[in-house]
Amino acid sequence: MNKVLIVAVHPDDETLGCGGTLLRHKEKGDEINWLIATEVKESEGFDKDFIEERNKEIRKVDELYGFKSLHMLGLSTMRVDECSVSKLVNGISNVINEVKPNIIYLPFKGDVHSDHRHIFDAAYSCTKSFRYPFVKKIYMLETLSETEFSPGISDAFIPNVFVNVSAHMKKKLEIMNVFKSEMGDHPFPRSERNLIALATLRGATAGCEYAESFVLLKEIQ
Repeated sequence: MNKVLIVAVHPDDETLGCGGTLLRHKEKGDEINWLIATEVKESEGFDKDFIEERNKEIRKVDELYGFKSLHMLGLSTMRVDECSVSKLVNGISNVINEVKPNIIYLPFKGDVHSDHRHIFDAAYSCTKSFRYPFVKKIYMLETLSETEFSPGISDAFIPNVFVNVSAHMKKKLEIMNVFKSEMGDHPFPRSERNLIALATLRGATAGCEYAESFVLLKEIQ
């Protein structure tokens, strides 16, 4: 059995980037764990009703995936850059040491959103083999509305791992639609049409109907 940790900068990143893959892990009997780095707060201008609805969405998504554990760092969304590196590393390290995953999914290091880049840097520093010997595979995922807007000059997303999620695409869309405020109509990036389009494109590369793609950063056998 694999122990999987998905590091989601914002709730919904896990579904956008690897929802089908997580469902496939679960189907195979793997343990899946969810780390959410940021949250919405009244102090940042979000009203109580929105915060309450977002928390309900997170609980519902947690239930739909059947995560073994849910961890929330509670960082202010869109203000991760204001946190010290040591605070980010300590928070993520504590979760990794508690879960002891052998597979970790991280945001893409070149995503246009600064929250994603800072969380990647901190999380990747928590995968050194001499400190975290249980970590055996590390992937970066692509997140619609973030990865495709990367400048792509030196940090282009070039996937080298493809996962057939054809059997799980319907449930991935169902889960994504739980995040009502995050979804929109085409050409908004986070729409059903665009989730299906990306999965279709990756599926064409992998020779299946729908796929999710990743960059494998490290594999220790």
